[in-house]
Amino acid sequence: MIDGRAIIDPSAQLGENVSIGPWSIIGPGVEIGDHVEIASHVVLKGPSIIGPGVRIYQFATVGEDTPALAYDGEASTLEIGEGTVIREGVTIHRGMVRGGVGKTVVGKHCLLMAYVHVGHDCIVGDHVIMANNASIAGHVTVGDYANFGGYCGIPQFRAVGAYSHIAAMSLVVKDVPAYMTVTGNPAYAAGLNLEGMKRRDFSEGSIGAIKQAYKTVYRQGLTVADALAELAPLRAEYPEVDVYAQSIEKSEWGIIRGRGSGSD
Repeated sequence: MIDGRAIIDPSAQLGENVSIGPWSIIGPGVEIGDHVEIASHVVLKGPSIIGPGVRIYQFATVGEDTPALAYDGEASTLEIGEGTVIREGVTIHRGMVRGGVGKTVVGKHCLLMAYVHVGHDCIVGDHVIMANNASIAGHVTVGDYANFGGYCGIPQFRAVGAYSHIAAMSLVVKDVPAYMTVTGNPAYAAGLNLEGMKRRDFSEGSIGAIKQAYKTVYRQGLTVADALAELAPLRAEYPEVDVYAQSIEKSEWGIIRGRGSGSD
C-alpha cells in the first residue's frame, strides 16, 4: 500500500490500511489516520493530523507553513477531519501564533476541489464544498455545509455562515450570514440559499421561519440591532433562526447587503 518511491519521515505516524503513492513526501510530525489514501507527488508536512478516510490527490501541498510575513517559525498545527477529500493542487497552510490561533482546521467530509487554497488559521466546518480555485485567506471562519463556487475569494478575518452559498467568481468583502447566497464583485446579497436548505432536508416550517427572518433583516429597512430584536420570538421557536441571528451578531466586518447598499 506504500510505494517504495515515497519518502516518509521516521517520526510520521501511519494508521492501518494507509496507501501512499510514488514520490509523495510525508514529513516529521504528521499523524495519518486509518484508511487514508495519498496519491503520488503529495507533500504533507507537520505537525498535522489527518483524520481517517481522508483522500489527498496528486500535487496537493498540505500542512506547509504560512508565507505570512508575521510568521516567525513558531510551532503551529493543521487538522483535517474524517472523510475529507482534497483534490489536485490544493494548498492548505498551518496556523501561526502572532495574530492567530496557532492552528488551521478543515472539518469532516469536506470536498476541496482542484487548486483550492485554505490560508493559515482558518476554521472550516464540516461538509463544506469549495469548487475549483476558490480561496480563503488567513483567519477566515466557515460554517458547516457552506458552498463555494469556483474562483471566489474571501479576504482575511471574514466569516462565512453555515449553509451559505458563494457564487462563482465572487469577491466577499463583508461577512456572509448563515443560509445566504451572495454573488458579484464586490459580492452582494442575492437572497437565501433555498436549494441548499432543501437538499439538507430542512422542514417547511424551518424554511418559512428563515424566510421571515431574512425579510426582517434585509427588507424592512431596520438597523441590524432592531432587526435582531424583532427576531427574538422566532429564535426561541426555531433553532435554525437562532443560527442565522448568531451569525449576524458575531459579525465584526458587517454583513453583506444588497447591491450598492453597503453593510451594517
